[in-house]
Amino acid sequence: MRRFCLLWLFTLLLTVTQSASAELVVVVSAASGIEKMSRDEVVDLFMGRTRKLPNGTLAIPVDLSNTNPEKALFYQQLIGRELAEVNSYWARLRFSGQGMPPLQAENADELIRLIADNKSAIGYIDRKKLDRRLKPVYILSQTTP
Repeated sequence: MRRFCLLWLFTLLLTVTQSASAELVVVVSAASGIEKMSRDEVVDLFMGRTRKLPNGTLAIPVDLSNTNPEKALFYQQLIGRELAEVNSYWARLRFSGQGMPPLQAENADELIRLIADNKSAIGYIDRKKLDRRLKPVYILSQTTP
């Protein structure tokens, strides 16, 4: 049992260390025609306040699943809120019929595929995972808003 606890603590520490060192970028398909977005535009899309990209097309925001540490980091850096608060926000909107949360991808590879294949999709990934199919449009800072 002691070994299990030590292994669990080590895994937790490694996960926190990796997510804290991640530099997250908001990305769109390289074919989208979007060059840059402001923090307010990103917040509005991921919080359901607007449904259109800067070029006027209908947006498809894509989130990582709750099990990915990058999701918690994303919302902490973008709006200064914990993931539980964001989930509660979306639960209220969904229950009242006022909105639906972003589409969820199980992992970064799935998110990258969804965004690369759709000019209307927008999401976030660790900068290290950028490839030629994606275009970064906003870089999140390590500081809270």
